[in-house]
Amino acid sequence: MLIGGALAGIAAAGLLRSARGGARAESTSRRIALMNLHTGEYLDIEYFRRGYVSDALARVQELLRDVRTGEAHAIDPHLIDYLSEVAAKFGKQACFGVISAFRSPASAGVAQHGLHTQGRAIDVRMAGIDCADLAAHAGSLQCGGVGYYRASNFVHLDTGAFRIWRG
Repeated sequence: MLIGGALAGIAAAGLLRSARGGARAESTSRRIALMNLHTGEYLDIEYFRRGYVSDALARVQELLRDVRTGEAHAIDPHLIDYLSEVAAKFGKQACFGVISAFRSPASAGVAQHGLHTQGRAIDVRMAGIDCADLAAHAGSLQCGGVGYYRASNFVHLDTGAFRIWRG
């Protein structure tokens, strides 16, 4: 698959926060690579440099907008950290194909008070990693919600309370 190949070749690096949320002492820089699988937009960016980089977070916010309405919303930076930590569990660079992130409450079928409407949830795949393994590794971090959707081949991650489910 072309997108999978593009994702596999993306270079993103950085040291990551610990699973309990505290920054490692040596962590001064973090990167994330994201590809919106609906629009083909791609971003490989340093989002943390001795603190969160506001311009980088604004670019992440734009890429993770609701593709149905075009509406963007602030994305919880800890969600991006969570993605980075999940990638680190595999010894991989943080590179994800994004199915969905922010969902406007105006979009059809959206849970009105769900974490997607708050910029605190994302549905992803990771190039070269089976989604069952991705979900298992994310769950081992016990950082937030982890949903594995086998039939649709994606993993939901969020910064809410720790819980695991299958959809």
